[in-house]
Amino acid sequence: MSATDTQPDLILHNGRITTLDRANPVATAVAIKDGRFVAVGGNADVMPLAGRATKVVDLDGRTVLPGLIDNHTHVIRGGLNYNMELRWDGVPSLAVAMDMLRRQVAITPAPQWVRVVGGFTEHQFAEKRLPTIEELNAAAPDTPVFILHLYDRALLNAAALRVVGYTKDTPEPPGGTILRDAAGNPTGLLLANPNATILYATLAKGPKLPFEYQYNSTRHFMRELNRLGVTGVIDAGGG
Repeated sequence: MSATDTQPDLILHNGRITTLDRANPVATAVAIKDGRFVAVGGNADVMPLAGRATKVVDLDGRTVLPGLIDNHTHVIRGGLNYNMELRWDGVPSLAVAMDMLRRQVAITPAPQWVRVVGGFTEHQFAEKRLPTIEELNAAAPDTPVFILHLYDRALLNAAALRVVGYTKDTPEPPGGTILRDAAGNPTGLLLANPNATILYATLAKGPKLPFEYQYNSTRHFMRELNRLGVTGVIDAGGG
């Protein structure tokens, strides 16, 4: 066995590394080989293990945590359309958000929808409001748009209403409210009252991506989870 066969692939040193080992709760350095920890301890213990091929990272005092395991996610559902979704989290104004929407519409092929999801709220926008249905119709006259707001409501443009088939003759669904104008026509606002069933049911009416696109999208979703430090998940019921 050559020396390089026993050398760590990666050494992190000069950090605050949480080990979850009660006997050694915080280390300053770790060595990793083939995806496994081969040494955990102080800089003086671990650094001599470095070889020519070892990548050495100076943490400069930063904290390292073990990978997080989220025991309530919807990774199956969340991954299927991840690549096609638009997110307004952190967007400072409705004007910027609507510009993002228009650009997303321009690259969304028929019959796919533009889905706006995530944890955004109107209170983050400088305008302190959500877009109107008229603004959505102007931005996307032909492409269905579904905007999910914190699981309490959804906004649909006219194209989306046509696709899902909501009309003045549509009965009030269980688990939600279709807001209507004076003539009884749906306005495009769905309220999750008393629960979010109507939001899930409406979103499920959208077209599915081909399997290979769903697979690729799910991989990107998992990559995003990894980027945020999540290395394991439990799907809450597969839905």
